[in-house]
Amino acid sequence: MNSTPAEEKTQTDVAGARKVSRRWPLISALVAVALAAALGVVISVRAGNLPLGFDEEWASEVLENRGIWFDAPALFMNWLGGGLVGVLVVPLGTVAVLCLLRRFWAALFFAIAAAASAGLVQLLKGLLHRPRPEDIMVIADAGSFPSGHVANAATLAVTLAIIVGRVWVWAAGAAYTVLMMLSRTYLGAHWLSDTIGGLLIGVGVAVIVWAPLAHRLAKERLKTAP
Repeated sequence: MNSTPAEEKTQTDVAGARKVSRRWPLISALVAVALAAALGVVISVRAGNLPLGFDEEWASEVLENRGIWFDAPALFMNWLGGGLVGVLVVPLGTVAVLCLLRRFWAALFFAIAAAASAGLVQLLKGLLHRPRPEDIMVIADAGSFPSGHVANAATLAVTLAIIVGRVWVWAAGAAYTVLMMLSRTYLGAHWLSDTIGGLLIGVGVAVIVWAPLAHRLAKERLKTAP
């Protein structure tokens, strides 16, 4: 049966709406990554890469509230989000689980996003050379901006939320990312602006990688749905 002009117009409008719905997240993601880079540049041009005003205020508040009850969870988040666990075990484990569930496009999406996020973080660290706070409680590599732990957490949160497509995953991912931001500043591993930069990169990169794969991911989710 041939479509009427009205039906064809409706189909065209729907297709256009889908493009717009994908275009704006992509534009927002590009802006987020650009803002992260711009924040790094603003920090770097200050004399000696000094912390911003709100960095110093937040660090002062955190130092006043350090205590044994908060040390353990903060150190756990440090272990979970970095080192071999955060860089290899969690990413490779996530890819393996997705492949076992036959979510191969989802596994590719996550792998590319995680690698791109980590690569961009290391690039900015190497370019900016921002000193870490003096009251650091853990051993960390050189370069404070941006926070790799937070970028990893945000990338993991957004990619899994997109893959699973459930509100509770978005909520859990947001909580995990915020806890990671708090733990990094609590441990003195980062200034608050470092964690903001990591958040922008993690979210932005995840959405940028998602855009060209959105259709395949949606089809795969429908095919593998119980």
